[in-house]
Order: sequence, then C-alpha cells, then structure tokens
Amino acid sequence: MRDVAIVAFAQTDHLRRTDELSEVEMLMPVLHQVLDATGLRTSDIGFTCSGSSDYLAGRAFSFTMALDGVGAHPPISESHVEMDGAWALYEAWVKIQTGEADTALVYAYGKSSPGQVRDVLTRQLDPYYTAPLWPDSVALAALQAQALIDAGDTDEAALAAVATRSREAASDNPHAQLSGSVPAGDYLVQPLRTGDCPPIGDGAAAVILAAGDTARALCERPAWIRGIDHRIEAHGLGVRELTESPSTRLAAERAGVFERPVDTAELHAPFSSQEVVLRKALGLGDEVSVNPSGGALAANPLMAAGLIRLGEAAARIHRGESDRALAHATSGPCLQQNLVAVLEGESTHA
Repeated sequence: MRDVAIVAFAQTDHLRRTDELSEVEMLMPVLHQVLDATGLRTSDIGFTCSGSSDYLAGRAFSFTMALDGVGAHPPISESHVEMDGAWALYEAWVKIQTGEADTALVYAYGKSSPGQVRDVLTRQLDPYYTAPLWPDSVALAALQAQALIDAGDTDEAALAAVATRSREAASDNPHAQLSGSVPAGDYLVQPLRTGDCPPIGDGAAAVILAAGDTARALCERPAWIRGIDHRIEAHGLGVRELTESPSTRLAAERAGVFERPVDTAELHAPFSSQEVVLRKALGLGDEVSVNPSGGALAANPLMAAGLIRLGEAAARIHRGESDRALAHATSGPCLQQNLVAVLEGESTHA
C-alpha cells in the first residue's frame, strides 16, 4: 500500500442562497486555493475526481459544466461519482494506490437552494414500495430519532444539547452557515425541531491528495490516510435496525479506527439524532473532540458535506491541533451508506 495524504483543503463560505453564482463560479475559488496552497498547476495533477448530483442541478450531466472550472487544457485524467465528494476522494485514493497517479484533485459541490431538498431526496428511496409514499428526509430522520428515544438511547433534551454544542463550535468556523446560539425552534417532524436539522444551503470544497515524498514536499505536516473503507446498509428501511449502524462500525474496523484512540472525530451527522447513532457505532467517548468545525448541523452543502468532514479533519492535522483523527461521511436515508477514514499526522507516521 502506498502512503497517501491530504495535503490541502479549501471550502466556500456556505450560504443559504447563491442565486448570482453558477456551480462553476462557486467552485473556481476553492480550486485555486488548493492549487495555490501546494504550488501545483492543473498540469501537475495526475487525476481529477468530482462528486455532485444531477438531481440537485436539475439537468443531466451537470458535472461536465463544472469541469470548466478545472480548465480545458491540457487534457486531464478525470472521473465523477454521483455521490458525496468523500466517495470521489476514495476513488482518487484507489487511483493513486494503482500507481497511475501521484497526485489527485478532488472536489465536490451542491446547490440545494433552487429546489425543495426534502422532495428531491425522496428519489433515493426504493422506487416501488417507499418512494410513492413520499416520506421526505426529515420524516425518515424523525422516525430514526423516535426509535432512539423509545430504546432509551437519547431524549429531546440530549438532542438539543448536540445541536447547541455543534452550533457553538461553529463560532470558530468562518465558513459555517449557522453558528452561535440557535434556538431549538418548532417541531418540523416530531421529535425533531428545526435546531435538530441541517440548514439548506449552497457550497463547495476541494482537496489535493499526494503520495509519499511528494506529499511531504507539498505540505509541512501531511494528513496521512492510514485507512479508509465504506459500507452500505440494506435499501429497505423496514429490514434495518435504525438505532444501530453496523455499516459504520464495519467500515471503522476495516479502516483501523479501533487500533488506537483518536483525538478528533468529524462526523457527517445531518441530524442531531444521527450523531447519537454514530457515536455508539464508533465507540466515541467524551474525551474525543466531536465536530469541532460545527459539523453538518452548521453547514450541510449536499454532495460536499462528507468531503468537508475529511477536509476539516485533515486541516486540524495540518495545523498541529490533532494527531489522529476520524472522518466520516454518509449518504442516503437514515445513515444508509457510510465511509470512514483514519488520518494521522507526520509525527505518528510509521
């Protein structure tokens, strides 16, 4: 296995609406930031991979337009996943493992503001039995939250505390959409209040990966990817135990999370109740700093929020604020698909 690290990370300021910007205009600043941080040019990048969703854009093959932000010349080796950018990072990591590239540019973006996100996300559901009922993403998350409450794993006060801690942590994050004191609000779907749910907004993010000595030359303290894995639950919600996340735990085991303690965890938990599930699956105690960036409750640009968790964890390692961090990304209803990565600083590099 080749040593691969995240050597640069950038993200937009996440906003409720960006009507005046196209996806390309939103994306270009973060692409320039990660390239400038490493001193690389587009021609130096061995592989480019992006994550986005045509459902959000409302048109087919929308990702091809975003390539305008990368540049048409010179020709590049490029790929795209119709997923959160965390899965694009996984593909780029695999590409570097094959030896076909030493560096990779990964980016993701999403504009949720033009449409009705709760309706759009129903398209992820089983098309025969579930989608025709139109259970939206908040209703399904509320179903999971109520299952946790009924099982005695949490209560509404504890969920409110998760939201409060996340938004207070986001006060130190200049890119967050929501930060500081945010009221619990009214019920959206009981038991979830507005404070338990993610904001709707637009945003983009990008990272650069590099292998071995190339990473050391590009970054003073690379964030080495010591392990990365992703797993999926059954599609049918009725055959899943919603208070547990076996796919997260399995991905964590395969990524090596339980070999040594982590000091930081960036969890992609769009709803406060989902942090409860993930903490249990990952065995995270109070000694671990969970979502110091504010997490998805502070900014949740669809298709980029998972990649941002990886980037935020890497950035803390770059700054020397973390030695061993866990990053998690999810996709689908009720934590259906889960990716887990372990990042370490150079001081722990074996």
